[in-house]
Amino acid sequence: MGGAKRWRRIDFSLNEDIAWHDILQPHIDCTLIRSQAHPVVLCLQDTTELDFNGQSIEGLGPLSYEAQRGMYLHPTLAMTPERLPLGVLDAWMWAREPKDADGERSGVSESVRWREGYERVAEVAEAHPDTRWVYVADREADILALMQRAHALKNPGDWLIRAKHNRKLGQDEAKLWEQVGLAEVLGEIQFYLPPRPGRQGREVVQQLRSLRVHLPDGHGGTFEVTALLAREISPPVGEKPVEWRLLTNRLASTLKAVAELIDWYRCRWEIEMFFNILKNGCKVEALQLSAMSRIELALALYMITAWRIGYLMRLGRTCPEMDCEAVFEREEWQAAWLVARKPLPDKPPKLNEVIRVIAGFGGFLGRKSDGEPGAKTLWSGLQRVMDFAMGIRAMREIQSCV
Repeated sequence: MGGAKRWRRIDFSLNEDIAWHDILQPHIDCTLIRSQAHPVVLCLQDTTELDFNGQSIEGLGPLSYEAQRGMYLHPTLAMTPERLPLGVLDAWMWAREPKDADGERSGVSESVRWREGYERVAEVAEAHPDTRWVYVADREADILALMQRAHALKNPGDWLIRAKHNRKLGQDEAKLWEQVGLAEVLGEIQFYLPPRPGRQGREVVQQLRSLRVHLPDGHGGTFEVTALLAREISPPVGEKPVEWRLLTNRLASTLKAVAELIDWYRCRWEIEMFFNILKNGCKVEALQLSAMSRIELALALYMITAWRIGYLMRLGRTCPEMDCEAVFEREEWQAAWLVARKPLPDKPPKLNEVIRVIAGFGGFLGRKSDGEPGAKTLWSGLQRVMDFAMGIRAMREIQSCV
């Protein structure tokens, strides 16, 4: 990555001819290059609301509640199974039309974005066949038209979707998940479920089942999918059992194969972290611009920023001994050292050490009980370090002219 060679201020009010796709495309190209070094890349896709209620921004629309004003963002985030974020592959941004007098909403159906998202992954998979590309999405993507489209394309990219519907498999057959529940237990897996608002973290043990079933292809025939059921056993008293119902094109009839798919699905939480960085780290909902078109330009840049923060957080934890100049320019880490009043070392410091120093400028205290820096402190610290580096560059340029 090497850091940005120069951070220039972009005035979104003066760049009428720049489209947000133009800003994001070089990053997408680099994401594809990074991805080719990995045998498997998960393409995580989800939608988030951006609430600009109370601001006078042209082009916004209603959100979950008709009185709210804002827009929607639907990115595809490339991720390794080891949870290293590789970058943004694609994105959709839109505002809803208001409901009419009959309570109907005009415009293109929002469900289209999921099918088009898979089509984009399929295009990438065909262009880069040495990597296995896996489309991963939550229950909103449980759309028969998406699976039919993937089947029609012959599944160039794999897909793994959390099920929303309990489909009837035939005229006289039981429904899908009742049948899967009767399948043989392949074995058990155990993992730690991280804490979330309203829920403490805990160890989870799930039993795994798998069943190959047929779904209609829309042309009078059928196609096969694998239905996976991961159901928690013996949850703590008062806790709802963790149960995941997943659909995939992949064959998975063994404990090892199903456990791998469950691990891949658990990576889906990383796109929620990406949204958290965008909203709470980069504070994109506080942007004060006059039109949605300018918000889109800013979001293209902030998506890249959110990816970089997530990338640094993960590398700092998984590769703490890495040479920091693999991801930071020398001017960047040296600026942090100078302002922190630390003597410059003879050789570049380790990545984790640099990340902790930078996060310190954002409020990270570095106590034993604090763990590793989070998104907020790292983003705030990065902003300050970029300013430090720009000041040092300017001073050097002045001195060179004297």
